[in-house]
Amino acid sequence: MTSPGYRRPLTIAAAAIAFLSLAAVAAVIAVAYNGAVAPVWVTSTALYGLPVAFMLAVLLMVDAVRQRRRQ
Repeated sequence: MTSPGYRRPLTIAAAAIAFLSLAAVAAVIAVAYNGAVAPVWVTSTALYGLPVAFMLAVLLMVDAVRQRRRQ
């Protein structure tokens, strides 16, 4: 079975977004531990990145199940 061409880029994008979001969460925690406030873009990345990566992962899983049932 050959996978469609859109799966690999979406998988890489989901992994990259998740990694960057986890790094942003760590940065927010580290900055807050020092008694400062993290920049808005870091906080937004931490807040919205993980749900986006999760939704992409769910989309990829649903697509894989759909492809498997076709065969």
